[in-house]
Amino acid sequence: MLSAVCIGETMAMLTPVKAAPLHLATELHFGIGGAESNVAMGLAAMGLETHWVSRVGHDGFGTRILHDLRDHGVGVSGVEVDNQRPTGLYVKVPAQESDPDGGSSVLYYRQGSAASAMGRDTLANPAVSSLLENASLIHLSGITAALSPDCLSLLEAILTAPRNGRTISFDVNWREALWAGQDRAVLQRLANLADVVLVGKDEAEHAFGTTDEAELRRLMPDPKVLVIKNEAISAISLNRNGTREEVPALSVAVVEPVGAGDSFAAGYLSGMLFGLGQKESLRRGHVAAACTLTVPGDRGPLPAPDELAGILDSSDAVWAAIHVEDGQFNTNRSVTP
Repeated sequence: MLSAVCIGETMAMLTPVKAAPLHLATELHFGIGGAESNVAMGLAAMGLETHWVSRVGHDGFGTRILHDLRDHGVGVSGVEVDNQRPTGLYVKVPAQESDPDGGSSVLYYRQGSAASAMGRDTLANPAVSSLLENASLIHLSGITAALSPDCLSLLEAILTAPRNGRTISFDVNWREALWAGQDRAVLQRLANLADVVLVGKDEAEHAFGTTDEAELRRLMPDPKVLVIKNEAISAISLNRNGTREEVPALSVAVVEPVGAGDSFAAGYLSGMLFGLGQKESLRRGHVAAACTLTVPGDRGPLPAPDELAGILDSSDAVWAAIHVEDGQFNTNRSVTP
């Protein structure tokens, strides 16, 4: 069975109930959030044997994270529990009606977290080494590289090790607060060591100083595929052999954008692992992202297998006519398949 291993930090997430200002909130919703674990849960939902490798604190937050991942079919045998360092925490502060241009914001409490202590020693854990040795896909992100020098060293070790048939994907996942004062050239170097790189066009400007496809490919010439997520417009794959594929995004009634990029990554990467072409894999990414965009949480359920197959195999005209709302994929009936 194809297997995937996702490596990175997942934190406890608190957010005021009913979008109350933080200083007035009397109730906080407790959830979890992490880019790599979001991808892991997405890959598991698509039928892949999936594992998450990380560290959590010996606390209720860490226990909740482990339980939630297990409940979503993700293996956690490669997770270490730290008796000294805490699980990371972040607080989502909702946008306020009195400040419509302010948008939501996030407060991070992750410095010195258990996950920030991941390093090359993590690879000496027999459970971790076994998972990586047998993985078809190893998924990493730029978030981990910015957590600590030890985390950066871990990613470098994985990316420079012999592949032995494995594929390594790297989602840039730009986080301004994490990279403040750090050398951004590190991201370019790490990404160029991967086999598949995913980057949002909006974050490419911050991370690499350009949104131009040709320039991005020049900066990262070695990966087999560079996938550029062009927000609500399209997704583009640039192969090392020079071929280009662009698939328009689906029309979506957006409820909450958080987690859509991770869902796209899971959809695309699952298609790649299943041997699909670039167009089909990009479509899988769009479908998974649309499912997440139409729910308030970090992940939305996929359509039933038969419906999903019909969506993915639809003509370009039918694909362009699909509108997604409340998790339902509706097509203009006047369009000829």
